[in-house]
Amino acid sequence: MENALPHTATYTIAFYNVENLFSSHHPTTGEARSYLPFSERPWSQKRYFKKLTNLGFAISKIGVNQTNNLPSIIGLAEVENEQVVTDLLNTPALKNTPYNCIHFNSEDTRGMDVAFVYNQADFTVTKWESVPVKLPLVAQSKRNTRDILLVSGLLKGQPISILVNHWPSRRDGAPQTEPNRMAAAKSVCHIINRIKETHRHPFVIVMGDFNDDPHCKSMYALLEAHHLHNPFKLLYSYRQGSYYNQKRWHLFDQVLLSPAFLTGSESSLKFKEAGIFNAAFLKAEHGPHKKAPLPTYSGYKYMGGYSDHFPVFIKLNL
Repeated sequence: MENALPHTATYTIAFYNVENLFSSHHPTTGEARSYLPFSERPWSQKRYFKKLTNLGFAISKIGVNQTNNLPSIIGLAEVENEQVVTDLLNTPALKNTPYNCIHFNSEDTRGMDVAFVYNQADFTVTKWESVPVKLPLVAQSKRNTRDILLVSGLLKGQPISILVNHWPSRRDGAPQTEPNRMAAAKSVCHIINRIKETHRHPFVIVMGDFNDDPHCKSMYALLEAHHLHNPFKLLYSYRQGSYYNQKRWHLFDQVLLSPAFLTGSESSLKFKEAGIFNAAFLKAEHGPHKKAPLPTYSGYKYMGGYSDHFPVFIKLNL
């Protein structure tokens, strides 16, 4: 009798910029003030719950065709606070999965943060912290940016560290703001250096909306410093990405992996594949942005979409 092949389990790790996930009351700072019932972008409980339901449905479909399971870990960007993440996890598509979240309030000028969502059946948290990004002095006088969220734990028994990022935007021009993203890359490098002090060959995932494409200077600096693998370099083209702006695709949303995911032992987590989750229901059907992500608002016009970004994901085998 032939020996049976060992069973391989596959786990999905996702990242999603959920585009201004603000509640409809209790404004905090920044852009949250423009998402209120009588603001320039009229916002209501009905629209808020519709957005939550949309996002929950989208998350529930990432990677399911291949694994029959919802993502084990999801990094989120552009969330107002912990309550909106909790509300998201209580939507119909997600409420039956034992998700939990980690969130810190940062000093971001726009009033938004990153968050970490995990399936408690797959991942056990051991420690977490919020790491501020120190911007160049010129930028500091204008605005603060999001902290980096570092979460360490066990994914099905495998020690792993995940860094959730939302790097400074290009709002004042890509060249002008590049030093801000270089500063964020430097902060990530410092965190990984700390991890390597106790783990020589750590399993590290760096995910986020980097506001830079895979070929940009900040991404190369990060990859070269720690020999990270970026599978999204092969997915980016003029015909596809995760974000569409000024008639051009960008792949700002990426997931990077440390070498251990490619060179580890047979019993450790192994990188399998990466993808952009660009299902048809996430796309605009008409207009100049046809087939691009359908946002909640286009300027001040309510579109009722999911987000102006597509989610991205990787799959790991164990």
